[in-house]
Amino acid sequence: MAKQTWKAGNMLYPLPVVMVSMADETGKSNIITVAWAGTICTNPPMLSISVRPERYSYEILKRTGEFVVNLTTERLAYATDYCGVRSGKDVDKFKEMKLTEEKASIVKAPLIQESPVNIECKVKKVEELGSHHMFLAEIVAVNIDETYLNEKNKFELSKSNPIVYSHGEYYGIGNLLGTFGYSVRKKK
Repeated sequence: MAKQTWKAGNMLYPLPVVMVSMADETGKSNIITVAWAGTICTNPPMLSISVRPERYSYEILKRTGEFVVNLTTERLAYATDYCGVRSGKDVDKFKEMKLTEEKASIVKAPLIQESPVNIECKVKKVEELGSHHMFLAEIVAVNIDETYLNEKNKFELSKSNPIVYSHGEYYGIGNLLGTFGYSVRKKK
């Protein structure tokens, strides 16, 4: 197999694509789409999002120190894209995309009701890394849509048809290929 060497760049794909909701000090809400998000650690539970400083949402995040990561689905793909290409400075994204603001349990930022999972976060540190600044945040609450709980109360995210982002394109996740540890599990 032939390989080409390209200039250095971020090719770690696919990525989770999430809608991050927030509210400024006056209570005005906004949503930004972020594909540069990830898990940091389990204990304490933490995640990160990376945002360009020139984005309208950046100053809100920096001043309030709170946000909600809302997982996206195939049904939310259009809104996910819209919230990434329109500025909250110019448009009310909740209104335009007919998304429902829901009160969070701990943070002042709203949840997006249509999202199957809403992760409430409080910023612990901002790392100024270059084109993007990374917001390192502690997860203070997780809200799950009961629609996706099975009879054993296990959350089944796959039923919501989650999406990922890859080099400018959105994809559905597809079929289950295995579960953690299946490669070494003893055959029955």
